[in-house]
Amino acid sequence: MTENYSSVGYLSVVITTKPVVVGSGVTSSSSGGFDFYFECAVVVIGVVGTAANALILYALVASKLHKKLVLIANQNALDLFSCLFLAITYAVKLCNIQLTGWPGYWLCMLILDYNLLWCLTIGSIINLPIITVERYVKIVHSTWSKKRLKKWMIYSAAAFSWIFGFVYSNVLTFSTTAVIDGVCYGQMFYANRLAKIVNGIWNFMTYYVVILLIFILCYWRILVVIRRQANIMAGHSAASGQATAQARSNQVQSNVIKTMILVSAFYAITWAPICIYYLLVNLDAVNLTLVESGFYSAQFVSFLYICTNPFIYATKFDPVKRVLIGLIPCKKASEQPTESIEIT
Repeated sequence: MTENYSSVGYLSVVITTKPVVVGSGVTSSSSGGFDFYFECAVVVIGVVGTAANALILYALVASKLHKKLVLIANQNALDLFSCLFLAITYAVKLCNIQLTGWPGYWLCMLILDYNLLWCLTIGSIINLPIITVERYVKIVHSTWSKKRLKKWMIYSAAAFSWIFGFVYSNVLTFSTTAVIDGVCYGQMFYANRLAKIVNGIWNFMTYYVVILLIFILCYWRILVVIRRQANIMAGHSAASGQATAQARSNQVQSNVIKTMILVSAFYAITWAPICIYYLLVNLDAVNLTLVESGFYSAQFVSFLYICTNPFIYATKFDPVKRVLIGLIPCKKASEQPTESIEIT
């Protein structure tokens, strides 16, 4: 007989150790005073994040950088839809909709269990190390990348982040979630305790430890190479204009790398609480009196990540900054034309 193990679900953390209870006259876990204000705040975060990510994506397209920086544009698109479904998911939760029949079943599986939200969020998480590896190959192994790194590889990597997120989240959701008597129990039915523990450890290692190692190893090597190139260019400062153009191109490349390092560091900081919390819950190592308060704090910090990313691009990524400044009427008159510098 299958044992029932309550869990906080993946990075979605299934949103409390209590079941996601909606319908059938049962009061939802979100109906309490604090829960209500928390969910309202998350809706606001989702709306702000959607608008901000849409602006950044527009700036990337307007500056035609989406064709040169495919994976960065892909990251922004994933963050955009993550914020959109974050707002939609919590807006639906606030409505406390009665779950009946097939419509109620699919509402539970796709929305109330955070399935669609985490399909996109997982994709966003996976895309970050893909960007890191791409930058590493192009800078540290530039000669090899010019010969072997093809466009179809980049587009395939972008597609993989979407596919992986949808496959993983749906497999986990449909195997651990159920609607019983009109109540949606999100990601609470593991085959046994071992499955719950393995899932917790696998998620922590995959979505935090391994990704953090990729960030550290790749960006450390990238910065070493960029500094070496800068020293070489400084030694040829009196050379022709071609050397000057190359130095400017290297500076643009360096700005892209610094932007992505900041985004990666922000991920490492904001996702640490929820990843550690989820691991401890699945190992049954959390004091039950601290479960709910710890969950709300950790989850709120992780939500800030997907909605504040666009502000990092807006302040640190010069091509995006120029387009956004151009949208301000009083700035258009003073806007100066800039030379186009190739970004690889």
